[in-house]
Amino acid sequence: MPHHLTRLLVAALLFATPAMACTNFIASSQATTDGSVIVTYTCDGEFHPHLRHTPAADHGPDDYFEIKTWGGEVRGKVKQPAHTFAVVNLMNENQVAIGETTTGGREELTNPDGLLGYWHLMQLTLQRAKSARHAIEVMGELVAEYGYNSTAESFAIGDPKEAWIMEMVGPGPGGDGAHWVALRVPDGYVSAYANLGRIGNFDWDDKDNCLHSGTDMVDLARKKSWYDGDMDDFNWREAFHPATAQKLRYTATRVWSLFRRCAPSQDFPEDFHRGVPDAEPYPLWIKPDHQLDIPAIFDLMRDHYESTDYDMSKGVDAGPYGNPTRWRPMGFDVDGKQYTWERPISTQQTGFSMVTQSRSWLPDAVGGLTWYGLDDTWFTCYVPLYCGIDAVPESYARGNLGQFSWDSAWWTFNFVSNFAALKFSYMSPDIKTVQDQLEGQFLALQPAIEKTAVELAKKDPELMRAYLTDYSVQHAEDVVRKWRDLGEYLLTTYNDGYVKDADGRVTEQGYPESWLRSVLKERPEQFLLPDENKLTEPADY
Repeated sequence: MPHHLTRLLVAALLFATPAMACTNFIASSQATTDGSVIVTYTCDGEFHPHLRHTPAADHGPDDYFEIKTWGGEVRGKVKQPAHTFAVVNLMNENQVAIGETTTGGREELTNPDGLLGYWHLMQLTLQRAKSARHAIEVMGELVAEYGYNSTAESFAIGDPKEAWIMEMVGPGPGGDGAHWVALRVPDGYVSAYANLGRIGNFDWDDKDNCLHSGTDMVDLARKKSWYDGDMDDFNWREAFHPATAQKLRYTATRVWSLFRRCAPSQDFPEDFHRGVPDAEPYPLWIKPDHQLDIPAIFDLMRDHYESTDYDMSKGVDAGPYGNPTRWRPMGFDVDGKQYTWERPISTQQTGFSMVTQSRSWLPDAVGGLTWYGLDDTWFTCYVPLYCGIDAVPESYARGNLGQFSWDSAWWTFNFVSNFAALKFSYMSPDIKTVQDQLEGQFLALQPAIEKTAVELAKKDPELMRAYLTDYSVQHAEDVVRKWRDLGEYLLTTYNDGYVKDADGRVTEQGYPESWLRSVLKERPEQFLLPDENKLTEPADY
């Protein structure tokens, strides 16, 4: 790989490292309306992401990829294969996509001497993997040779035919490789996970549907007194991912919400995510009531537990304007009692999110598609990026967390979502109108764009690549321009707490009665006027 491209990739890896609280959803091909295998990923953390395209490359016997720290120190090198595949964000040219969520596991299994963290592992694997199953094998080989230094991770891995869940834990200080198990999501089923190990029992000998690092994981669990049964009864989740009530509240509630929306007929109980002792864990995968399309997947990623008892847009904690955002820290102490806010799928801490489609009936360059969004999923606009493109929109690849810039797509989306938090119930519909219009246009255009690309591929693959690149880049940049206009519209329309009507007249909307009643309940006398006073005074300008 040319040195300047290596620097770009390393920068991308470093920018994404802080993601520690992510949500993933997986749909097998028969669970979707068009037969796509879908992987979603909200990469949550306080960081400014840079979208990257890593071109395919040929390498010599002495070529290595350097693994660096935040400060630029080289920790080690990974030998390059003879050829690496092109990667756009987290999907490669073979339509292999990978998402992740940090599960934490048992801290004592972290190996500080291991070379590879989860992000480097994902990127290096995508450059090498020909399929989802191959990606699992590559990840196992990489950590076996170079070591694994993350705590514990769950990976969602998809290709045009299969969807897999892979979970990994470290060997402990000074240990070799990593322990891992991967299960194929059955045809017609969906799965979800969020910062907690989900795999329980598995069939060690089912090579079609289960891959693993070996039985050493059972020996380790026995040695640590985390398990004392037979190998056939070994439960990965119970051995390596113990959970407190607070941890379940933070993690399992998201899984419950995804499942209850996909299969309301199954009426999943709330006990497990509320931490009720001995409650039954949610299944690793479920069959949805109906096949899912892309708009339905987008909606799943924009979830604050609406229409449930945990709806974050309701209650005094949502403020007067129904804001589902809760500022960190999640936990708090009042009068010696421990509390925690709900943790939704859609959160202000999201750096970027993606919904990938891998489709077996299309050429790889066309069939692999990433719907890419920046910042909070509720307020983002998903733009289509085909895996066959050879460039990314410039505004998505620039900027930093320390300096605001309208030239940065991330800062543009971040501005809109942060400003909307001031008057959520008013501004959210305005944003959704633009969001629906743009995403609706992309979805309506998708069949025609792909039909044209397929025809071009038959005549001139490079012309097809240029066509898809122009389409993806130009439309993504157009979205950023429209989002900038949207931000300026919101700033002038809702300035200083007033609301401007369609004719530009300033109106006073005040507060909803339900919230006023909450205020008066706390301080019933402070704002009370004598009976003879009339509210006829002019507005206080």
